[in-house]
Amino acid sequence: MSKSNLSKLKSYARKLKQNLFVLYLSYRDNRTPWYAKVVAICVVAYAFSPIDLIPDFIPVLGYLDDLIIVPIGISLALKLIPSHIIEDNREKAEEIKKNGKPKNWFVGILFILIWVLLAVWICKLVLQAFF
Repeated sequence: MSKSNLSKLKSYARKLKQNLFVLYLSYRDNRTPWYAKVVAICVVAYAFSPIDLIPDFIPVLGYLDDLIIVPIGISLALKLIPSHIIEDNREKAEEIKKNGKPKNWFVGILFILIWVLLAVWICKLVLQAFF
């Protein structure tokens, strides 16, 4: 893959990631169908998670989730949510951005706690399997 293709792909992924906050707001919107909420919160949680399926330090493969998995998830979630809800939440997101970046420490701590509990559970399963 050439550098120009890679930079185009990164630019595309960056544009899609701008929709993450819109997805978060749509997840919290009562008008959003339940199945779209499930996809939206999974995509937002994974995108903001400090843990990737493929660690970034692995050459080429490390950026696959950032360049392919997350954008596909964002695109899918945006297609599942009715367009009028997306537009309403896009306006809210822009308004919130103008007033300063949103901070939600509770959600961040919750994501980290979930990943830690998942890691502990997997370690426990592995230890039980081998010992």
